[in-house]
Amino acid sequence: MSEKKQSIPVFVVDAFASNPFEGNPAAICPLTEWLPDALMQQIAMENNLSETAFIVPHEDAWQIRWFTPTVEVDLCGHATLAAAHVFYTMLGHQDPAIRFFSKSGWLTVYRAAEGLTLDFPADQATPVGMDEQIVRGLGIRPLSLWKGTFDYMAVLENEQQVRELRPDFSILASIKARGILVTARGEQADFVSRCFFPPSGVNEDPVTGSAHCLLTPFWGAQLNRMQMEALQLSDRKGYLRCEWKGDRVWMTGSARIYLKGEIFI
Repeated sequence: MSEKKQSIPVFVVDAFASNPFEGNPAAICPLTEWLPDALMQQIAMENNLSETAFIVPHEDAWQIRWFTPTVEVDLCGHATLAAAHVFYTMLGHQDPAIRFFSKSGWLTVYRAAEGLTLDFPADQATPVGMDEQIVRGLGIRPLSLWKGTFDYMAVLENEQQVRELRPDFSILASIKARGILVTARGEQADFVSRCFFPPSGVNEDPVTGSAHCLLTPFWGAQLNRMQMEALQLSDRKGYLRCEWKGDRVWMTGSARIYLKGEIFI
C-alpha cells in the first residue's frame, strides 16, 4: 500500500513582468498553517528559484515568509508582488489592498491602474570605506560604496559599466551581507541596477523589489525626485515605477501566472 502524501498548492509567478519569461519568477505556497522551517527550506531548495514565499492566515490578513534555496530572508519584494497577484487572480481576493505581516513588519499591496503597488519600508544608505574584497569581486572600483540594512550598494559611473559587469561570485559569496547592489544613473530610466546575492545562494537576482527600498531613497536624493523609473539590467530585465514617500517606498509593477500545481511531500 502506498504511503499517503501531503499536497501543497504552488503557483509560479513572473513578477515585475508584463509577459512570460520576463521579470523574476517566484514560487507561492498558500498554507493553512506553518510547515516546519526545515521543510520549507527544503521546498525552496527543490524549487530552485530565487525566492519561495509561504503564506498563512494571520488575524484579518496573512503572514508571509520568504526562502531562497539556502536561507530565509527578512524582506522580499518580487515574491510579495507575486503573492498578491495569486490572491487577486487565483484565490478570489476582492479588496483594493492586501496586507502581509512579515519579519520586516506590515507590508501592503494595492491594486493600481498599472498593476500592483508594493508599500515597503524605506532603507537608509550609509557611506562606508572602500572594501577591497568587493572591488576584487566586482572587477571594478566603484565611485562610492554604501551600506543599507541588508546589502552593500556600489555606485558606478554609468549604465554601460553596470550592464557589462562580470562579477566573481566566489569572491562575493563571503562578504558579510545579504548581497551587493550595483547601480548608476540610467539612459532610458532614471537609474539602473543589478543585484548580486551569492552569500544568500543567488548569484544574480533578476528583479529585486527589496533592493529598491535602498535604491529609491538614494537616487531620489541624488536626482531631487520623488517619482522615478527604474530598470534592473538582468538578462530577464525588470521595470519598476518607484515613489519615495519619506519612510516608505512604493514600487509598482505587473505580474503573470506561469504555473499552477501541487507539491507532494
